[in-house]
Amino acid sequence: MAEAAGGGGGAGFLEQLKSCVVWSWTYLWSLWFFLMLFLVYVLRVPLKINDNLSTVSMFLNTLTPKFYVALTGTSSLISGLILIFEWWYFRKYGTSFIEQVSVSHLRPLLGGVDNNSPNNSNTSNGDSDANRQSVSECKVWRNPLNLFRGAEYNRYTWVTGREPLTYYDMNLSAQDHQTFFTCDTDHLRPADAIMQKAWRERNPQARISAAHEALELNECATAYILLAEEEATTIVEAEKLFKQALKAGEGCYRRSQQLQHHGAQYEAQHRRDTNVLVYIKRRLAMCTRKLGRTREAVKMMRDLMKEFPLLSMFNIHENLLEALLELQAYADVQAVLAKYDDISLPKSATICYTAALLKARAVSDKFSPEAASRRGLSTAEMNAVEAIHRAVEFNPHVPKYLLEMKSLILPPEHILKRGDSEAIAYAFFHLQHWKRVEGALNLLHCTWEGTFRMIPYPLEKGHLFYPYPICTETADRELLPSMLALLTHQFPELMGVFAKAFLSTLFAPLNFVMEKVESILPSSLWHQLTRI
Repeated sequence: MAEAAGGGGGAGFLEQLKSCVVWSWTYLWSLWFFLMLFLVYVLRVPLKINDNLSTVSMFLNTLTPKFYVALTGTSSLISGLILIFEWWYFRKYGTSFIEQVSVSHLRPLLGGVDNNSPNNSNTSNGDSDANRQSVSECKVWRNPLNLFRGAEYNRYTWVTGREPLTYYDMNLSAQDHQTFFTCDTDHLRPADAIMQKAWRERNPQARISAAHEALELNECATAYILLAEEEATTIVEAEKLFKQALKAGEGCYRRSQQLQHHGAQYEAQHRRDTNVLVYIKRRLAMCTRKLGRTREAVKMMRDLMKEFPLLSMFNIHENLLEALLELQAYADVQAVLAKYDDISLPKSATICYTAALLKARAVSDKFSPEAASRRGLSTAEMNAVEAIHRAVEFNPHVPKYLLEMKSLILPPEHILKRGDSEAIAYAFFHLQHWKRVEGALNLLHCTWEGTFRMIPYPLEKGHLFYPYPICTETADRELLPSMLALLTHQFPELMGVFAKAFLSTLFAPLNFVMEKVESILPSSLWHQLTRI
């Protein structure tokens, strides 16, 4: 006890001493100021301060009004040139050059602190928030438009002999199936008990055999789901199996809905039956969309979103956006974006690039980079460019796939937001919609690299989103097949784009001055200067 009391007293004395030192340093500047005044007073004779002051006053008295006119004119000229340059830079890049240099270059050198943090004492909380943000940025999400294994992925395997999905991706799907399609009371029903084991099987044939075994015992909705996903070799067969699953799933849902308030087990069973029903209806709508009945698919998706508005984990609105773009119902697309492109909701490449496509559609048919460089961008063109910059900042991998600078592969069943896997999944389904809008890809080609002039250090500081997460490369290697990992090194290429954009931003003022000098001087004198 005595030792503890002694330790506490010593710690308290150190804290008091520390506070005294901090308090003394707060007022040390005043002591330094008075010390400097004293030194000037003592050294006034050796330094000849009186003589120097009289010389300065004599010099100022001899100045004529012409000097002040010249000084005022020179400062006004320099201020005007700075204003013109700022206006030109803002019209071309959409941001202030002085502000960008001060925020991106001078502030880190001077040790500036982000104003968003309330005070320096919350540094540990800020670090933990940053860590949580990096974890959420690298979270893997279910691909809303994932293909069917039996009818689409397996067809690729039959033709090429290669597996389109990685083991990591399929393992994540198995975990999703166990989460959505099983519950603690499955052991009370023989068919559900068999399916609970089937979702854990690694061998596809063992899963299919278990599903057939479950159907022999009872009409099991999850067994029909497994067969539709993995055994059906065409979309038509998958649709038939999903219709049978819908009939069985609706019966289970109605029964569990009546008993959901009787206990925790019944509530868990009702939650499972709700997930099963939503999954079946969504995949049925996707089958309808793939078979060309797009209007029917749109109606099914709208009805599903009205019936279960709180189940946002399936991201059904992204399926709806793709179907509406196929119908070229751009007003309906805008209405969906108005609801889901909100600052409080998570973003995706589908949301950001669809918003950019709608803005580009208004100006892309008449857009010309030569004309825009002469007359500047109009308000509508500026809005379109800003929307493209916003989309590229969220996911910089997408433009290379939309512009067909990189080859597309089959999208994985899971995606990493802002990563290469999300870019592949988006471009795989939405490239046709960009091609349908005249001039949209041309506008994207001319403007997408300008994003990195506004954010030359995207890994350190973002503009509209958090800085680009470094962890995407590692996660995408697990999600995408090894062929893509060997042939495409997206991360180093992006770093090259960042460096190119930064250098162009750095030398833009020099190029501007050289162009102005060339336009003012005679051509013969300009050629002589360039030779020198």
